[in-house]
Amino acid sequence: MSSSRKDHLGASSSEPLPVIIVGNGPSGICLSYLLSGYTPYVKPDAVHPHPLLQRKLTEAPGVSILDQDLDYLSEGLEGRSQSPVALLFDALLRPDTDFGGNMKSVLTWKHQEEHAIPHVVLGRNLPGGAWHSIEGSMVTLSQGQWMGLPDLEVKDWMQKKRRGLRNSRATAGDIAHYYRDYVVKKGLGHNFVSGAVVTAVEWGTPNPNSCGAQDSSPLFQVSGFLSRDQGRQPFSLWARNVVLATGTFDSPARLGIPGEALPFIHHELSALEAATRVGALTPASDPVLIIGAGLSAADAILYARHYNIPVIHAFRRAVDDPGLVFNQLPKMLYPEYHKVHQMMREQSILSPSPYEGYRSLPGHRLLCFKEDCQAVFQDLKGVEKVFEVSLVLVLIGSHPDLSFLPGAGADFAVDPDQPLSTKRNPIDVDPFTYQSTRQEGLYAMGPLAGDNFVRFVQGGALAVASSLLRKETRKPP
Repeated sequence: MSSSRKDHLGASSSEPLPVIIVGNGPSGICLSYLLSGYTPYVKPDAVHPHPLLQRKLTEAPGVSILDQDLDYLSEGLEGRSQSPVALLFDALLRPDTDFGGNMKSVLTWKHQEEHAIPHVVLGRNLPGGAWHSIEGSMVTLSQGQWMGLPDLEVKDWMQKKRRGLRNSRATAGDIAHYYRDYVVKKGLGHNFVSGAVVTAVEWGTPNPNSCGAQDSSPLFQVSGFLSRDQGRQPFSLWARNVVLATGTFDSPARLGIPGEALPFIHHELSALEAATRVGALTPASDPVLIIGAGLSAADAILYARHYNIPVIHAFRRAVDDPGLVFNQLPKMLYPEYHKVHQMMREQSILSPSPYEGYRSLPGHRLLCFKEDCQAVFQDLKGVEKVFEVSLVLVLIGSHPDLSFLPGAGADFAVDPDQPLSTKRNPIDVDPFTYQSTRQEGLYAMGPLAGDNFVRFVQGGALAVASSLLRKETRKPP
């Protein structure tokens, strides 16, 4: 950490920061890049394959994208995201990727320090966020080229590292390294504070004498602690704007059934890895029970089968449910996940299983766990079944942890009466600024705002940066 950032995290600050970003994953990194004076312009000779967008881009030659009307530019774009600005930035970075092309970005980047906005990025992990917590050999869902951040393509970075993409996809370990390296290569490191745990974000009017405030405008107070070898070092910062970019992996979803707190029940894939590593699980063990029908569950099944550990796989949906993620993935790009889906389908029809060491339980409801490593299920006919297991992985999704906000952030959701959910009930933001519709100066981006893929979180960073730059321009001297 640089000395300037140490000063920021001191017991008191002489001047409120313009921006604090909570979360140092891809969203936070991309926003830091844009706030550090890196400014996107359309290349003078670029021709975008989208005719309407191309016409609009020629109307303001020499004007940075950050200074243009994002609502106007994004109008008429369609794609795999509900966010118009996400579609816009993706179209500028990867013009024809959805059509299988590899056309270069139409953007060029200029480092203009006069456009930089001082900020600090607080994160629990190293830059890259939750990517450092994922088992390194796991292959990313998205294509490797879609995991990259502006002005440093993943494939170019991997070539220099003498690494290769696997079926157009990268490993989680490579991507975590890429994000950490990106911060270094782009000179952003002085903005980042790792090991920072935010415990409270509150609104208040600071004492002008201690915070250098020139008026009585409400400011944000961000409190927490730095986790260090010598213990916890508390900090408290004031800022005019706070950006929430914490992602969605903070709090694993739970079943809420009796026995879920027993020591053999886990909610993270890392528990399976650890038990395998120390020899607690072997091919002779009782089966590992994996609960869930998403990609995390599939990753756990693939990992267990790699070590010949027997698996019982339980899920409530039918294998042919169109909402099942496996039914939405192209087989050519994701052969390993389609293998898991094939196992789920064939085993649910045939008995005994054609796949030794694997048994699926579609349409089963888990009733409880018992202390003697038993799991009790109810099948579609209402019949109870008991299975002996060695370890249980409950992999049914996760929720963002916004416990540091008043009311854990529930009041900021699209539907305040329902639980906050990155897929069904995200934070309600303006689609062209990503500022909360309910609190001036509070922004949310990435999964918290409904953008669940790295490819599209960058549009949120563009929207936030554009909004903050406009605020700084309007600010009185």
